[in-house]
Amino acid sequence: MICVKAEIPKEVCDIDDELKAIYHSKDTVCIWVFKTREQRNKFMDETIGMMKDDRQKHFESFYN
Repeated sequence: MICVKAEIPKEVCDIDDELKAIYHSKDTVCIWVFKTREQRNKFMDETIGMMKDDRQKHFESFYN
């Protein structure tokens, strides 16, 4: 396991982990939050292999 120390806002920590999708690169961590576990899982399936910008555009188009 690799841990990167970060100060995550309590509001994000309070959200059920099954509603969050997490992406990271060498200098960024992104957390997308969904209304349902099914939406989160569908997003993960739909965005396999996408880079951050493409995932963000997909999220904004279909889940925002």
